Amino acid sequence: MQARSERTRRKLVRAGAELFRRNGYANATLGDIAVAAGVTKGALYFHFASKDELAEAVQERGGAMLREEARALRRRGVPPLQALVDLTHWLARTLNEDPALPASFRITKECAGSEPPVTDFHRAWLTTVCDLLREARDAGELREDQWEGVESAVAAAACGIEVLAGLGLPYGELRRRISALWLLLLPGLVPAGRAAQYRTSVADTETALTAPWT
Repeated sequence: MQARSERTRRKLVRAGAELFRRNGYANATLGDIAVAAGVTKGALYFHFASKDELAEAVQERGGAMLREEARALRRRGVPPLQALVDLTHWLARTLNEDPALPASFRITKECAGSEPPVTDFHRAWLTTVCDLLREARDAGELREDQWEGVESAVAAAACGIEVLAGLGLPYGELRRRISALWLLLLPGLVPAGRAAQYRTSVADTETALTAPWT
């Protein structure tokens, strides 16, 4: 019984993510989400009392995926700056493959300033980016000068990935642009002569997406 209830909840979160991503928070109705999930409205209300609660669950999945990927990179011993490069490629891929991430960005933007406030996924992404940058600085990977400029430039570039994905760029094109972006940024971020130490393209073996729906 508990396993079936959990499967129903996952179906609802995925359906909510799909409709929030496609139609936006305001236009996604609980009735449409229940239909998309293949469950009754009563089953939906058993798990989520409101659309706000369902939107929070979608955001929680997006945040959990982001945190787990960042931790996984560091557990594998990937240096902080390379981990940041790899995380931007992961974001590009996941924005195309899992609706929770584009939905999380869209919910955050559309519900900014709402009461009660929704989880701010945009801030969670920026925090992760800046945390890895600070780890890279502390590890001696970054130039000592102009830290604030470095942080601002990389944070702005990282946010741009979601914007480009939202324009409907194919994943292959988005991946190429991210590689080109890092080729441009790295020489200004790291001490002279060290940019070549970092891989700007996707790793040879990409791991499967974390937290599968089934």
